[in-house]
Amino acid sequence: MSTVAERRRVPATGKLDVGRILRTIRSSYYVRQVSKALFTVFFVTSLIFFLVRLMPMNPIEKYVQDLVINEGRSRQEALDEARAIFAIDLDQPVYIQYWDYLTKLAKGDMGMSLLARGTPVAAIIKTVLPWTVFSVGVGLTISFAIGISLGTVIAYRRETVLDPVVSGVSSILSAIPNYLLAILIIVILGVQIKINGKALVPIHQMRGAYTPGIQIGLTWEFIKDVFFHAALPIVTYILSTAGGWTLAMKSNTINILGEDYVTVARARGLSDGRITTAYVGRNALLPLVSGLAISIGFAIGGSTLIETYFVYPGIGKRLGAAVTNRDYPVMQGVFLMITFVVIFSNLLADFLYSALDPRIRIGGGGS
Repeated sequence: MSTVAERRRVPATGKLDVGRILRTIRSSYYVRQVSKALFTVFFVTSLIFFLVRLMPMNPIEKYVQDLVINEGRSRQEALDEARAIFAIDLDQPVYIQYWDYLTKLAKGDMGMSLLARGTPVAAIIKTVLPWTVFSVGVGLTISFAIGISLGTVIAYRRETVLDPVVSGVSSILSAIPNYLLAILIIVILGVQIKINGKALVPIHQMRGAYTPGIQIGLTWEFIKDVFFHAALPIVTYILSTAGGWTLAMKSNTINILGEDYVTVARARGLSDGRITTAYVGRNALLPLVSGLAISIGFAIGGSTLIETYFVYPGIGKRLGAAVTNRDYPVMQGVFLMITFVVIFSNLLADFLYSALDPRIRIGGGGS
């Protein structure tokens, strides 16, 4: 005869323990993080919808004002023309507009642009987003490589003159906003410094994503031209972020060098190169890797002024034009995309950190 303990160990056949499955899913670190991200996207999307409607002038009023001031139309005539042109009814209650927006968004429809009439917002974002991703991605990759290299070097040579010089320059650069760096580049390199009567940097020739008329394709000529036009935004991203990476890597490396396991590794006779790569570098890079993912999202979201100053046709410049002309659908679509990128970058950073340091996932209650 089986004992009570033995009978308890016998699994129930043919029955699905739904409660246990739900508890397992709910306790999963990844499920919790994804759920938080989705809720944040929904909340921010709703907040943006109402905030853009609190702006002092809606698209119809902006269009009417332009017609009255610039073309001398009567207000009623301009108002009739605006209502006939714009495919938006701002006289509806806000909650009806909000429900209509969510319904269309659930189907993947972001609406039509009011400025570029008949053009879907998704098509506009698809056109301009790659240029911002390219400039931001190249700039942050280069700045990250420069930052971790300089940070490691000055951490090992902190008793030399190199440390205060590099640390000082890094502190100054990290304290200057990126849009102010963009203005300084334009004023100094594009106006003040001249060679043979010509500006050192031909900024007027670097406008746009590529030279009109050039053959588009994976050719060296086209790639070189794309980098030429994106050079100033890339340089701005490098200058505005490399200092922060340098200081962070220096601080992390110094802290790791004082750990007991590094002292033990030296006592075992391991070479400095082996200690730097296997012990110091890997642990010092841990928080910076997650920070890189987060910075990509915020750099894309903060590209508006930089791309506007350099006339670079990215998502930031398009957002600036939409805000100026009160193009509600484009504003909502771009803000939604930026929100998604920032939150996804944070989510990716969490996953990277938990993969590099499983204690984060286990400490969070993950199964």
